[in-house]
Parts: sequence; C-alpha cells; structure tokens
Amino acid sequence: MQTALIILGFTFTLFSFLPLITSPLWWIRVLDFPRLHVAILLTGVLVAYVSMFGIQGPSEMIMVLVWVLAILNELRYIINFTPLMKVEALRTEKENPSNSFTMMIANVRMVNRKYDRFLERVKEAHPDMLIMNEPDQEWHDHVCKVLDEAYPYSIKKPLDNTYGMLLWSKNKLHDSDIRYLVEDGIPSFYTVVELPGGDKFCLFTVHPQPPRLMLNTETREAELLIIAKQAKKAPYPAVVAGDLNDVAWSKTTKLFKEISGLIDPRVGRGFYNTYNAYIPVFRYPLDHVFYDPQFRLVGLRRLEKFGSDHFPILITLNYEPHREYAQEHPRADQEDKQEANELIQEGLEKGEERNQEKQGRDGL
Repeated sequence: MQTALIILGFTFTLFSFLPLITSPLWWIRVLDFPRLHVAILLTGVLVAYVSMFGIQGPSEMIMVLVWVLAILNELRYIINFTPLMKVEALRTEKENPSNSFTMMIANVRMVNRKYDRFLERVKEAHPDMLIMNEPDQEWHDHVCKVLDEAYPYSIKKPLDNTYGMLLWSKNKLHDSDIRYLVEDGIPSFYTVVELPGGDKFCLFTVHPQPPRLMLNTETREAELLIIAKQAKKAPYPAVVAGDLNDVAWSKTTKLFKEISGLIDPRVGRGFYNTYNAYIPVFRYPLDHVFYDPQFRLVGLRRLEKFGSDHFPILITLNYEPHREYAQEHPRADQEDKQEANELIQEGLEKGEERNQEKQGRDGL
C-alpha cells in the first residue's frame, strides 16, 4: 500500500508540473485540463499517506513537501475561477439595460440527432444570437426552417468533419465573412453586429482542433492568437465566442486575453463547465465568451443539456462604453507579443503541412 501511494503521488506530481513545459505536444497540453482533479486526487494521496505511515525521515519530508507544492501549483491556476477571487467582468448597474444582447453558444455534437430538444433549449432561452458548433448538413436541414423564421440574419457553414458552424441573429449583420485562418476545413466567422440602438461590435466565432491522441496543438494556439490580434485591431469593440477546445486557466487562454485585451466573465464567479455533459466528475470550461471591457455583464448561465456532450451557455451583455475603464484591461508586454508571433508562425507551418497532407489524401 505504501509503495502504491508513493507511485500515485509522484504520478500526480508529474501531471501537475509537466504542463509548465511550453510545448504543443498533445500528451502535455491535455494535462492543462484536469488541474482540479489532480489537486483533489493528490490531496487524497497525501492525506492517506501521512495518516497511515506518518513522516519518518528527511526523504519523506521532502516527498510530502513536493506533493504539497504540486497541489498548490494546480490550485494557483483554478482559484481565479472561484468566488474567492475578485471578479474581472463587472455587472451592469442599469435596472433595464437598453443596449444589450443575449447570445447562446452550443456545441451540438454532430452525431447527436436530438434536434427537437435543441430547439426547445433555444426557445426557452430566446437569445438574440445563436452560435452552433459541429453542425453538419443534417443539422442544418432539421433546424433551419424554425430558426430562419425567428432569425432574419445568418452565416452558415455546415460540415461533416465536426467543424461546421452556424450563426443566427435577430440583430443586423454587416461585412460577414467565413475564414479559414490556419487549416482548410476548419472555419471561423467574422461579422459586425448592429445593436438596436445603432452601435456596432465585431463578433468572432471560433472552433479550433483540440489536443487528442497523436494530434498536437500548434494549430489551435495559432488560430486563437490570430483571432486575438484581429480582435485587438477590430474597428469596433470585439466579442469572441465558441468552443475553443481549451480551458479557461491555460497559458494559451491567458496569452489570448493579453493579446486581445478581452475579459472573461467567469473570473471570480465559477468554472461554468460545459464539457462533458455525460460525465459529471470530468467537466471542463471549453465553451467561451470573451469581450471588450466596453460591455457590462447582465447575466451568465449554463443551460440544461439536450443530447450533446456539451452544455449550452447563455450570456447577456450591455454596451456601456462610458464605463470601460472601470473594468480590468488585460495587456500584453513585448515578451507576450513575441511569444504569440512565434506560436502563430509555428501553427501556420503545421497547418500548411496538414493541408498538404489532406490534399494528398484527397488526390488518391
């Protein structure tokens, strides 16, 4: 038993410190996700070991100290997403926000065919804008009649590779564009949304590839950071939304915020875990909304599941540019900018390599 606890302790310690390595290797980056789980499990191992065997000498004291440091290392990432910390995004103080919009983001899971349950969630939430990740042509065909009647504006790119995207809006859309920033077959949307009062903001929607077996994250990092730079230079205040396939506390997301200058409404409030809807003990915040400090938060909540492995998330923002500087503005220093440029270049090269591989397979 003692040997088993020592092995478990050092395994979880390795899981804690490995993500400190700046590397796109999938087996390293996937360890960004379970920081809370590793902290809980390692705490359990630590308590069990000390209560059962005590601390007999200097070597065990050092071992236990290393385990404590590993636990603290995990907690320093996730603590920002608990009520113990100060909120980053302030709530509106207006009783009746008049320049607001509500947005629903939902990864529908392409193989999920519970279209009616999804439409029930949309009807219950009645958002002004709806972003769907992973829809294929069947999804589009089953929901478009209902949604086209309710939402006069849309951008549509259904795909059968799990990277399709659909956007519906009650607000006017201008200069809409479907972009392939890094990899062919993985689109992102850009549009300028006009609020009822005439004010405008730039909306970027994104769904990069996740880290998974034998698939590293160079292209994910590049796509997110390209979007961050575009959001920073946008002609109107920016909102970035979608399934980012990254957790809120990762180094990539932190760099994304610094480069873009956008804020995260979950800081100081909670995780708002959206994946995996099927497995309660393994859930992570993968579906995100980041926005310019010129907006104030009206409401943020996770909706009930509808058959997908993701929960939908719903956010309401109010445009209050005169109160912009009351909120934190993430900022990038020169080192951050250099790192972002290097990651973008590395990701673009990997994306081109994958594009050529795909073209070669298609040509066979």
